[in-house]
Amino acid sequence: MADHNPIQFSEATLREYHEVLGRYPTRQAALLPTLWMAQREFGWISDEVEDYVSRLMELPAAHVRAVVSFYTMFYRKPVGRWHLEVCTNLPCRLRGAEQIVDCISRKLGIGPGQTTADGKFSLTEVECLASCGTAPMLQLNHERYYENLTPQSIDNLVDELARRGD
Repeated sequence: MADHNPIQFSEATLREYHEVLGRYPTRQAALLPTLWMAQREFGWISDEVEDYVSRLMELPAAHVRAVVSFYTMFYRKPVGRWHLEVCTNLPCRLRGAEQIVDCISRKLGIGPGQTTADGKFSLTEVECLASCGTAPMLQLNHERYYENLTPQSIDNLVDELARRGD
């Protein structure tokens, strides 16, 4: 049976794509912002999304796949509503990042790279998030940063997020 709803950008995102494309000298240069739009639109970058972006941008599929696999900011599988990315680079490790990861793992019952069964939380260890002076820290959904973390502040954050209905 043929797929009647092939992956494609919404009309609004397609307009945004054409605006972005006009700001770059080449299609290849516009790939990163286009992938950001794709991740926002579809939630993650599946093989089908990679193929769609490749066709849309008239770029080789291998190039799109190489870019997606190189950057950890692109999700290769679905993530939870709340994506907790804990920096585990050396400065954060020296200031307790492993303890923060362990605290989150115990509280949510998942390890790094996993998502809770209800799809609400994902935990990822990431490299430098450029907040060495306020380590340990985490990034939430690529939008908010939480610094100078302690087990208590992590407990409070996870409880607050669990209470939210959005």
